[in-house]
Amino acid sequence: VQLQASGGGLVQAGGSLRLSCTAPGRTFAIYAMGWFRQAPGKEREFVAGIRWSDGDALYSDSVRGRFTISKDNAKNTVYLQMNSLKREDTAVYYCAAQSAMRVGVYDYWGQGTQVTVSS
Repeated sequence: VQLQASGGGLVQAGGSLRLSCTAPGRTFAIYAMGWFRQAPGKEREFVAGIRWSDGDALYSDSVRGRFTISKDNAKNTVYLQMNSLKREDTAVYYCAAQSAMRVGVYDYWGQGTQVTVSS
C-alpha cells in the first residue's frame, strides 16, 4: 500500500475533522500531495493540494477558508483540517501523490476514508 488515509467519521454540521495520509516506507519521490473527494452519484473532485518542497497550497472554491492542508515531510504525512463542515462535504475522501509536476495527474492513491456530516 503506497498511501494510507485515516481520520474520517461522522460529525455534526459546523464541526471539525482532521484527515491524515501517510506514505509509510515510501520509495517514490513526492512533488505534491492532494486530497480529493467523491460524493454518491457525483464525480470525484479536487479539494486541496500542497507542494512538497515549499508548502504552497491550492484549494477548491467550495472549501477555501474552511479547510487547511498541511504536511510533515519527516513523517511523509499530509493532513486536511476540515472546519465548519457542511452536509455537502459528505463524501469519501482520497489522498493522492504526484511524483512529478504534471497538471491533474496523480500517480499514487490511498484508499478512501468516509466523512459524513449530519445536520
